[in-house]
Amino acid sequence: MKIVPRALVALVACVTILSLCDVRAQATADPPSRIFAEGEELVYNVRYTFIDLGQIRIKTIGKTRQATFVAYDTRAYIDSYRGIPFVDLHAVFESRMDSAVYSHDFVGKVKQDNQWDFARYHFDYDRHRVLMEIGERDTVVAKRETLQVNGVHQDGLSLFFFARDQLFSGKKVNVPCVVKEQHVNTVIDFFKERTSVEVDAIDYPVDVVKFEGNAEFEGIYGLTGAFTGWFSHDEARVPILAKMRVIVGSVTIELMKWNRLGWTPPRARG
Repeated sequence: MKIVPRALVALVACVTILSLCDVRAQATADPPSRIFAEGEELVYNVRYTFIDLGQIRIKTIGKTRQATFVAYDTRAYIDSYRGIPFVDLHAVFESRMDSAVYSHDFVGKVKQDNQWDFARYHFDYDRHRVLMEIGERDTVVAKRETLQVNGVHQDGLSLFFFARDQLFSGKKVNVPCVVKEQHVNTVIDFFKERTSVEVDAIDYPVDVVKFEGNAEFEGIYGLTGAFTGWFSHDEARVPILAKMRVIVGSVTIELMKWNRLGWTPPRARG
C-alpha cells in the first residue's frame, strides 16, 4: 500500500523538475520576432559630433493580403533641420515586405532643387528580375530598366526591418540588396552581444543587443561602409542607437520618440 504514494510522489517530483526546466528554458530563450506592429512610429535624431543634422521618422502603415503573401507596408521620412549649413536633405522611402521580411515593392523619392525625383522597384522573384522605373517631378518616368537577380533581396528601407528580424540569429550574413538601381551587398554580423546604452530620450540604461555591419555601397547622403546598431532586447527589437558613416563623417542616430502600442524600452539589468 505504500508503493503507490511513493510512486505518486516520485511522479510529482519529476513533473515539477521538468516544469522548472521548461520555465528556465523559456526565461533564457531569445524573444520571438514581432517587429511589424500596425501604427508603430519611431523618430530618430541624427547628430554629427555636437550638431543635430536632421530627423528620421519610420512608420509601419499596416498589412494587406496579396495573392500569394501577406504584405506589410512601411514608410520612412528623412529630413534635415532648417538652418544647417551645407545640408538640405529631404527623402521619402516606401517598402512593401512579406512576413519573411523581404522586399516586394519599393519607392524612393528625393527632393532635388525643389522637385522630387523618384525610383520605383518591383521585385518579380518568379522571373528572377527587378522591374525599375526612374523619373522626375513625382510622375514623369524618364527610363525603365530591368535588373536580373537570383533569390530574394532587400531595399534601403526593408533592410532596417530585416536587421530587426535577424537580431538574435547569431549569424554573419551577406544580404543582397538593390540600391540606386544596382545589385549590392550588405554584410551584417549578428553576434548577439547583450549590453546597455543610454540615450537622451530615456532616463535609464536600455537593455539592447549589439551588432555590426558593412554597407558595400553608397546610399543616400553618402551612407557607406561600417556601421553599428543597438536594438532593444525584446520582441519588438526596436533600434535604439546606431552609428553610421555619411558625407560629413560618422553620425549618431538616436531614438527620440516612439509610438508602439504597449511598448516601453526595456530597462538594462543591474
